Amino acid sequence: MSRFKLRIRKFINNFIKLKRNYIELRLPVENITKEFEDMLRGKIENNILKAEIREATKDDADSLIKLHDKAWHSTTMPYHLMSKKKLLELLKDPEYVFLIANIDSTDGAFAIIYLTGADNKIGVIGALGVIPEFQHKGLGTILGIASWDYFTKSKGVTELRCKVHFDNKVSFSFIKALGFEEIETGIEGPPSIYKF
Repeated sequence: MSRFKLRIRKFINNFIKLKRNYIELRLPVENITKEFEDMLRGKIENNILKAEIREATKDDADSLIKLHDKAWHSTTMPYHLMSKKKLLELLKDPEYVFLIANIDSTDGAFAIIYLTGADNKIGVIGALGVIPEFQHKGLGTILGIASWDYFTKSKGVTELRCKVHFDNKVSFSFIKALGFEEIETGIEGPPSIYKF
């Protein structure tokens, strides 16, 4: 899609301000079979992008804002500002975890994850963005697996969830390929992390 068409699409999305424009998906942990997990891990182990995943700190705020802006400006999704003030607050909040994928000393992707539900047994991928130069190279899968590991191995969640904008076909296909199933369409968005 051309830059002009992307700008027009973003303008229309921001002008209309649709509220019920997300699809919620879930993946019960019990549905993650060893064979499926081994297959996904095989993909990332053989990936030419040898990404290092780190948990972000306040020192990563500028990098996170830059990653967010570059990732979202390459999509048709409505843009939601990530303010540095709110980001620094969230980085201090123990309920949120920000993961950054670094490739050859370049931050190339991020994920914002958190726990919710009764006894914090639902792990939510609140946002996952990959900058254009690293898109379609498996970096989203690498971050998805890192989020999955965080939730299932260190937090013992029973279910994973995420919201995807109805117009984001690439992300929807990616999430479905990870085994998520659609549970509700036309829900309110954007994800709560952007309510700054």
